[in-house]
Amino acid sequence: MPGQRFGPAWFPGVIAAGLGVCGLLLVVAGMRQRGPWLALPDWISRRRPALGVAAVVGGLVVYILGADTFGFHITGIALLFVWTRLLGATWRTAAVVSVLATLAIHLAFYRALRIPLPWGLLEPYAF
Repeated sequence: MPGQRFGPAWFPGVIAAGLGVCGLLLVVAGMRQRGPWLALPDWISRRRPALGVAAVVGGLVVYILGADTFGFHITGIALLFVWTRLLGATWRTAAVVSVLATLAIHLAFYRALRIPLPWGLLEPYAF
């Protein structure tokens, strides 16, 4: 935003530094416990949680590949709908949450922070 003394990379840089420090602390804590280097959690063998993780990773790939073509709004509503249904929401709740959350994200990023989002198929209706 105009008039600020720091650039657009400042906030992600602060977050990255904080995550780096947290990661280092986790490595140090793990080395103190002398446990196995890789231990899978118990929930990974259950179907629904594993499907949820796969849906998030797959959804991110779908967003990366489809957001420019279909637009943020269509892709966001579709992904949020699938994700909320996988979490156990009803069809009606999933529809309402996906539309309202996509609109809230649009207002936060496109309007308040002035970060451009891809319009895709809705380009003629962009405002």
